Amino acid sequence: MSAYRRWVALFGFLAIVFVVFSALVGMGYFDRADAATARFFARIYNPALQVPFQALAVLGGIEVTTLVAAALAAYLWRQGLGSEALATLAFPAVLVAESVYKLALHHPGPAHGHPDGPSLTELLPGVARNSYPSGHMARAVVVYGLLAFVVYRLGPDRLRSWAGPTAVVLLALLAVDRLYLDVHWESDVVGATLLGGLALLGAVIWLERPRPGPA
Repeated sequence: MSAYRRWVALFGFLAIVFVVFSALVGMGYFDRADAATARFFARIYNPALQVPFQALAVLGGIEVTTLVAAALAAYLWRQGLGSEALATLAFPAVLVAESVYKLALHHPGPAHGHPDGPSLTELLPGVARNSYPSGHMARAVVVYGLLAFVVYRLGPDRLRSWAGPTAVVLLALLAVDRLYLDVHWESDVVGATLLGGLALLGAVIWLERPRPGPA
């Protein structure tokens, strides 16, 4: 099997995992695990760390992730890679998928979460928000994952080896951030990671698609 077909096969597998996982979340299968994780983070919560975690949350907010996606698209376009810039459409795609699931799947978030990072979304009053999946996490996975992939492919040699590990560390911190601030359940974070990974794989499949050889 070629590398490209492996990417496609992995996409199909991840799509099935996400759909099944989401169905189990909707049936309450992970409620006890979610509650246990929330209790753990409540025990280790320190008010002195509230502001640093709020600042970290901004990196997954709609504002910063949109700017990163737009800057990445502009960079690829200016490099003469206009068709490759279409890979950043994975970002709005994940926004749509997140919204659909939050409307369709009844999964209220933690009742007593700590204040989250500042965001313009707070100016939208009266919007019913289910908790699944975490928008911060889904956006971060696709945006920072795609950025790491582009840096690995096109960046300077001194940066390529750092691209993947840096993205993994950042995403791990954002996952902890969602749980530490008690704004999402563990299942919200896992589901969002699957959704963001699915969108990221779609972008990678587009970037790695077979090109016709010279005539």
